[in-house]
Amino acid sequence: MEDNGPIPFTYMPPEGPLQVLHADHEILVVVKPCGLLSVTGRGEGREDALATRAPQLFKGARIVHRLDLDTSGVMVLARTAEAHRHLGLQFERRHTDKTYIARVWGTVAEDLGEVDLPLVVDWPNRPKQKICHETGRRALTNWEVIAREDKTTLMRLKPVTGRSHQLRVHMLSLGHPIIGDPLYAEGEALAASARLQLHAYDLTIHHPSGGERLTFVAECPF
Repeated sequence: MEDNGPIPFTYMPPEGPLQVLHADHEILVVVKPCGLLSVTGRGEGREDALATRAPQLFKGARIVHRLDLDTSGVMVLARTAEAHRHLGLQFERRHTDKTYIARVWGTVAEDLGEVDLPLVVDWPNRPKQKICHETGRRALTNWEVIAREDKTTLMRLKPVTGRSHQLRVHMLSLGHPIIGDPLYAEGEALAASARLQLHAYDLTIHHPSGGERLTFVAECPF
């Protein structure tokens, strides 16, 4: 298959200050807005990112995990090398707990379920991902219906693994793409929202100092 390179996009990051949920000597918890990169992108004009904005406000703030460009919600950053190592291990060993809110196209029939389908990068169409049982890495998502609406369904999503675009591809696999998704939605599902309606609603971690279990919540903007 011919490789045409990454799918191009115009980067127009939102203006305005970061919303801070918590800050102390070890960690910083913020709400990443839709349209802001977690880390700087390749190419000119993609230097503005959470990874560059946060240290301007809080010295030493470093990225531990990422959210997609089009996804909003809770992110935790480390402010010391020890906190960075501690938090990194929590994500690697799945000691964190995350909940996302998504609005998908169509009416989801069941009340809850899971998607257990392996994912791999769709290289000719990167950054898109695809389901591949031969070379994909295991990806598991638990989901639950919050509300059925006129043409859409509001969902609560809990990823067990943390693959790139996992929630977006898994909802697509159910036949219910997340509305406003510029990569995976088409037609009415794409036109139904000006933004990807996927939001990292809460994040639970162990604080690097003392191990206290803490949950941070960012109210859903849609």
